[in-house]
Amino acid sequence: MKFPYQFFIALRYFKSKKKHGGISINTFISIAGVALGVTTLLTVLSVMSGFHEDLQGKILGANAHIIVQTYEGKIKDYQEVREKINSTDGVTGSSPVVYGQVMLRYGSRASGVVVRGIDPDIEQDTTDILNRLKMGSVGSLKAREDIPGIIVGRELLRNLGAFMGDEIDVISPVGEPGPLGMIPKMKKFKVTGLFEAGMYEYDSSLAFINLGAAQNFFGLGDAVTAVEVKVGDPYRSAEISAKIEKTLSLPYVARDWMQLNRNLFSALKLEKIVMFIILTLIILVASFNIVSNLIMIVIEKSREIAILKAMGATRRGVMSIFIIHGLIIGTSGTAAGVLGGYTLCELLKTYKFINLPADVYYLSYLPVRISPFDFIIVPAAAIFISFIATIYPSWQAAKVDPVEPLRYE
Repeated sequence: MKFPYQFFIALRYFKSKKKHGGISINTFISIAGVALGVTTLLTVLSVMSGFHEDLQGKILGANAHIIVQTYEGKIKDYQEVREKINSTDGVTGSSPVVYGQVMLRYGSRASGVVVRGIDPDIEQDTTDILNRLKMGSVGSLKAREDIPGIIVGRELLRNLGAFMGDEIDVISPVGEPGPLGMIPKMKKFKVTGLFEAGMYEYDSSLAFINLGAAQNFFGLGDAVTAVEVKVGDPYRSAEISAKIEKTLSLPYVARDWMQLNRNLFSALKLEKIVMFIILTLIILVASFNIVSNLIMIVIEKSREIAILKAMGATRRGVMSIFIIHGLIIGTSGTAAGVLGGYTLCELLKTYKFINLPADVYYLSYLPVRISPFDFIIVPAAAIFISFIATIYPSWQAAKVDPVEPLRYE
């Protein structure tokens, strides 16, 4: 394979004359600048992807992929509805659930929470929340006692000042009408389990009771308020929820986890895009080193450029020499940056040497997810910026008049 002469001349220009030895140092600085920018950008994007994945895992761990509800507020024939849902392509399981907003009270402390009435036997087929129990067992919800059991989040139990085995009051604002207005409904439950989802919003405002106890407490009879659905591929949940809506028709409505958490994930996506733009400025700053380096080479090599033109080199050929020279700098820096970014991400992922306050982030280390897309788009952007940086110096080199540098030779 024959390379054009411009390529060999571009490589030769990496060796400068001794009296201008600083140009070689500037070349090294230019490569290091691009490498540092690419390494930083890839590491930050991988950490943000890790946070996104970790947050997504916690949301899907505490919630079902799809929630099926009705405009009427309750589903009476939920077993028939479950059969239709389970027959939908892509669905792997479903379970009935009762949602209710209540207030938990223990002594003089109270906290507003969302209570989920679940069937412990099939709930584990749709969510992973019962697999995150730190104390107690799922069987405690099945026990038939005068005081039914309740499983609460770690932060919620801490806020109430209660402990395992304590009895707490569950108060519903929707009760029975009395002579002075609506009388809140209240029932005692025993704390028989403690879970930790890893998100403060869930650990401080979520509780689980038996499905039958929830139906009785909220006066629903044999009805439920929703059906939770689990699918094989969470990223197809929007497509599958549309199929479920079509199968059940009105008054049923199906909402997937991405739709329910759209604001949160949109904010994370926007933050990642903004960080990409901001950190790309590091590579842009490094490209100015390429510009200055090429301008210095053009000044130093003006007589050689004149000789090349006198020998018949075209303006396009001269421009190609310096474009290739700048691209070699940019490509070398990008390759070093990709290697450095991948190595740093693997070290963060393996050794977890950056500690985080677990009580703030619910993580003790930086989560890292290496995305192939990031490792393609970032190097492509770095090489493109390096190419743009070569245009002006190359154009200046092509404008060199061969007469003036050779006048006194």
